[in-house]
Amino acid sequence: MVRVMKAQTAKFGLGQVVKHRKFSFRGVIFDIDPEFNNTDEWLMSIPEEVRPRKDQPFYHLFAENEETEYIAYVSEQNLLADNSREPVRHPQIGEMFTRSRDGSYKMKRQLAN
Repeated sequence: MVRVMKAQTAKFGLGQVVKHRKFSFRGVIFDIDPEFNNTDEWLMSIPEEVRPRKDQPFYHLFAENEETEYIAYVSEQNLLADNSREPVRHPQIGEMFTRSRDGSYKMKRQLAN
């Protein structure tokens, strides 16, 4: 049986600041998977009533909450644009991005394709 997958277009882009729709964290997108690309164990650890679908873009974030900074893997359905212009304090952001005067993050030239 051949499975045909609908091509997904990512709603958010690299360097964009986003926030979680339900949980209190935000971050800068540093990678995008066109569809779920993590372990089934990871997915099954999420309660079924809030478990995201696999057939959507997933985003890798340099994330922060009130207590700490970390890497997050979040489905598109759970993200909203963060237009606060507040800087994200994750220590790895400077390795990949520079911050513009307008508050946006741009990928460093040596990393851009």
